[in-house]
Amino acid sequence: MLRRLTPVLLTLVVVALGITALAARPDEGAPERSADFVVLAGAAGLRWEDVDPQTTPTLWRMAEEGSIGSLSVRSAHRPTCPVDGWLTLGAGNFAAWNGSRPGGGCPASGVAVEQPDGIGANLPDQESVVAYNQDRLSWGTTPGALSESVRCSVAVGPGAAVAAARPFGRVDRYAPALPADPAKLLGSCVLSIVDLGTVDGEDPTSRAAQARQVDAQLARVLAARPPRSLVLVAGVSDTDNPSRLHVAVADGPGWGRGWLTSPSTAREGYLQLVDLAPTALAALGRPMPERLFLGRPAVSAGDRPDDLRAAIDAPADADREAAAQRRVAGWFFTLLAAAQVALALAVLPLLRRARRHAGPHGPEPVSRRVVAAVELLLIAAALAVPAALLADAVPWWRGSHAGWWFASVTALLTVGGTAAVRFTPGHERTLGPLGAVAALATLVVGVDVLTGSRLQLNGVIGYSALEGGRYAGLGTVGLGVFIAGSLLCGGWLAQRVRRAWRPMVMVAVGGAAVVIVGSPFLGADSIGAIALTAGVSVAAAICTGGWLTVSRLAWATMAGLAVTIGFAVVDVGRPEAERGSLGRFLAALGDGTGGLTVHRSSTANFQTLVNSPLTVLALAGAALVWFALLQPWGGLMRLFGIYPAIRAAMAGTGVAAGLGGVLGGSALDVAGAAAALVVPMAALAALRVLDHSTDRTLPGSGRPGDGGGSAPPGGPTGDRPSGGRAAAVPAAGGAARPDPDPAAAEGTPAGPEPGTRAPDATADRAPRIPAQPGPASTEVPAG
Repeated sequence: MLRRLTPVLLTLVVVALGITALAARPDEGAPERSADFVVLAGAAGLRWEDVDPQTTPTLWRMAEEGSIGSLSVRSAHRPTCPVDGWLTLGAGNFAAWNGSRPGGGCPASGVAVEQPDGIGANLPDQESVVAYNQDRLSWGTTPGALSESVRCSVAVGPGAAVAAARPFGRVDRYAPALPADPAKLLGSCVLSIVDLGTVDGEDPTSRAAQARQVDAQLARVLAARPPRSLVLVAGVSDTDNPSRLHVAVADGPGWGRGWLTSPSTAREGYLQLVDLAPTALAALGRPMPERLFLGRPAVSAGDRPDDLRAAIDAPADADREAAAQRRVAGWFFTLLAAAQVALALAVLPLLRRARRHAGPHGPEPVSRRVVAAVELLLIAAALAVPAALLADAVPWWRGSHAGWWFASVTALLTVGGTAAVRFTPGHERTLGPLGAVAALATLVVGVDVLTGSRLQLNGVIGYSALEGGRYAGLGTVGLGVFIAGSLLCGGWLAQRVRRAWRPMVMVAVGGAAVVIVGSPFLGADSIGAIALTAGVSVAAAICTGGWLTVSRLAWATMAGLAVTIGFAVVDVGRPEAERGSLGRFLAALGDGTGGLTVHRSSTANFQTLVNSPLTVLALAGAALVWFALLQPWGGLMRLFGIYPAIRAAMAGTGVAAGLGGVLGGSALDVAGAAAALVVPMAALAALRVLDHSTDRTLPGSGRPGDGGGSAPPGGPTGDRPSGGRAAAVPAAGGAARPDPDPAAAEGTPAGPEPGTRAPDATADRAPRIPAQPGPASTEVPAG
């Protein structure tokens, strides 16, 4: 009875862990009214490298007294042109101005602004812009949502007019430039938006001159600011490719020295352009519009350095790292995919010749040195992604040749990790390298997540603040590596205990991984936690042996659904401003706008599938497994029969990585990252198993109950080196062949399984003799 209830109990444990991890949320606190007036002052292209005490003294003093941060100016189009940035500022959501963009750059034409009455202004193109954003783009944006949320707004300059225009094109108060005394204009409405100018180009002298003009305009705004006002200065857009991080400064009551942050980024010192509109409304104590902003109100948090130069150097350095990351990431993953495909092709002839045939016939075995070299290359390939993640602990992006510095650091770390695995005790065992690599990869990603995911932010293996998809927690590639590493660690540990305890071990390791992935304080990936829950359930269901039957698949599916439903119920019950992605999606389904989310996800999946090098890794890994490793000569079926817990871990990895990628909008990226770790280790273990696939044991010489011998040390589940095994008996007419690879002395399987044979399962439990040559040979073809 207890055995039948085990799947139910384990499923309940996984579900409880998953819901617990996802339901806990940081206490963000509701923003309170802090100002009577808000002034949003924007300068297209303004970056932190443009700010210094000599060139921009006003902005420097403002940054000393207020809160600062790095602003991601992502909009509906890339790059975010000035007109797109202003439109996104006023919409509180990703928006774009309709019109052609030659060569992927920004349109040169300005925005038409009419002044029929000398008080306000009209934008004749606004209605077509609103229709374009709502009908042609997938964000459901309403340009002018910010101005619609206040009774009156002021715009100074054409860019500000774009941000302040209501959906039908009217600007309440408008001035083409700051008047001689702007105090009366800025005090006429609770919300003022000011266009300070543009800083563009890459020439330092030109940028300094433009930044000086922006600073002079800002000085006039600060001199005329209304009492109890919040002034937000932002570099509202890019001016050309590629995208960069920009300036964000807040000065006013309650915005003392600190880092600007937002719940949309969950990272101190970072906020998005779409956060500025809800920040202004929250500071004024105004309700958010019915159609929620995509952004969230920013707050001042943390303690920044007292020295402003040191504080400014942090966002400026982040901008340099993000820019270098974009250049390096593409070629790194391309080279990784090419290297792993080449290594897979090189492994094929070794797999065909790994089986040691008895007698004079059959191919000559591959040299031991060649096999050892290939094994080291497989270990290095599996450790390449964790090494690249760890490389971001070194500031490689500050050098003049950032790509070469990154390559050098990554290569050194890969060599060091490979050496550590090679000289780890137990390396000679079949599962020794697999367990060591999985543990090392899990440790690198796990420690990074537990310490704030600092290596993943703007890192080659992580995510870029320029892309605007994620700013904290576990990224796509990190999720794939962590899924594969944690499940393989669970399988390796489970294989070393008795069969009855294996599901418990798998649930314990997998449950801890679910908590790390799903907790908003750590991985902050609810989709990844749901996918990993399904993978852990699959692994726990089949780790004792047997195949993934319909009933076992049903339990795994029910576990994933239970976590999803449980978290959805908790998330939907939260206030609208505190909901996660799942809660917002369900709420959108309720009001009929959920199709936009589905469309965005499907579009993201397709674009990632076509453009990502990780797609090649996933497909190449699947091809190697299906057309080689799972063939009778490939060794993986034999490995699965001897080590059912490893088979369970790999099956769970496939389920979790597939679900995590598709549901998260990253297509095969999660599966590709997981394959980069799993497939080389599967090939290495298969090579070791095949090397001893034709070894035979003497009947009755090692099985408990037989008179010929006793069970070897280590028990039936031991993973022992050759030192704990009896010597092989010599074949007729020759001396005993020494066992050059102790990998044959491995754990005994739980029992015969489909696709494997019982005699191979006892390869380490008794003395072995090679099959006899000639017609008298007792060799049985391997399954």
